Amino acid sequence: MPRLTARALNRATLDRQLLLRRADLTVPQALERLAGLQAQTPQTWYVGLWARLAGYIPEPTSQLLADGTVVRMALMRSTIHLVTAADCRWLRPLVQPVIERSTMGAFGRHLTGLNQAELASTARELLAVKPLTFSDLGRALAQRWPDRDPAALAQAARAWVPLVQVPPRGLWRRSGPAAHSPIETWLGRAVDPDPSIDTLLLRYLAAFGPATISDAQQWCGLTRLAEVIDRLRPRLAAFRDEYGRELFDLADAPRPDPDTPAPVRFLYDFDNLLLSHADRSRVVTVNYADQGFGTPTSSRDPSWSTAASPPPGDIPSTAIPRR
Repeated sequence: MPRLTARALNRATLDRQLLLRRADLTVPQALERLAGLQAQTPQTWYVGLWARLAGYIPEPTSQLLADGTVVRMALMRSTIHLVTAADCRWLRPLVQPVIERSTMGAFGRHLTGLNQAELASTARELLAVKPLTFSDLGRALAQRWPDRDPAALAQAARAWVPLVQVPPRGLWRRSGPAAHSPIETWLGRAVDPDPSIDTLLLRYLAAFGPATISDAQQWCGLTRLAEVIDRLRPRLAAFRDEYGRELFDLADAPRPDPDTPAPVRFLYDFDNLLLSHADRSRVVTVNYADQGFGTPTSSRDPSWSTAASPPPGDIPSTAIPRR
């Protein structure tokens, strides 16, 4: 198989993530190209769009969020992503196992024996009246299940009912509670009853490839993707990286020359570029894990900060840890 250097992988990934040059795309077009944008903070993700799109201003995106053309909801890795309304309908059921696994890992002891269908139905009824924060939803559910932990009940509803985090939360220069509404209430349409896992993996490779199976699993949180790759092999190109690991990509995807110039770009605290591969050496130049730095867990105190100038080494468009 052809071998790809870390620099070649870097340029390919920057190109797919619209970071080699700003693209002349609409926000919905960009979100589909990027396989969504991680967006658990209310507003820093606007920087991610600004870094990627030509002539970008945030106000029209804010309107798209207000009218439901794009939505913020828990998807890959059970974290909130900004995606188009069309994409959220097939993405959400595919990542359902990831959301359930993380929820049961944290709250399972409080949910033993709880009737899932009954809780989901009750939560839908409550949220159909008006969007609620998880605190309010938990208190309302606890009236039906007074012996259960309200926070656990709210998180169970989050896992078992596809919920959108509704505006004004996330609107540009606006603030609001983290209130949620069922997808069918907010969009007037339910999730796709028969989504394709093949589409999920192909969309990932288009946005982040060439990539290993472990990279794809890191991005979405799903397991057993080797089975999907085996089924798709006839449609994919295969490579090896510098360590001999097998990489997969769309056959006709762009893979720029490794010497293609890469400009400096500001990255926000949870940028896709930093969180979508098991091996991040294609976009970082030091081993942050060895230095005690990890993936940020709080938007108020992230472990990463954006780079205003090229970091040491030859891979620009990355982030540096705070010292």
